[in-house]
Amino acid sequence: MENSISKNIRRIRQKKRISQDRLSKKADLAFHTITKIESGATPDPRVETVKKIADALGVSIDDLMR
Repeated sequence: MENSISKNIRRIRQKKRISQDRLSKKADLAFHTITKIESGATPDPRVETVKKIADALGVSIDDLMR
């Protein structure tokens, strides 16, 4: 089941036209980590992980949590 973090990551990533693969490299995270978070398979990612994704997308953690 998707949550707001997963929806917001996907929405912002797609708006910026960044692939999941590119985001995983920019955030220095495994590709499957990104796919699991976006699909909702990892409903509560670690704060450190969310921070890396936010930095890679050029947004704040708050933008991803809304």
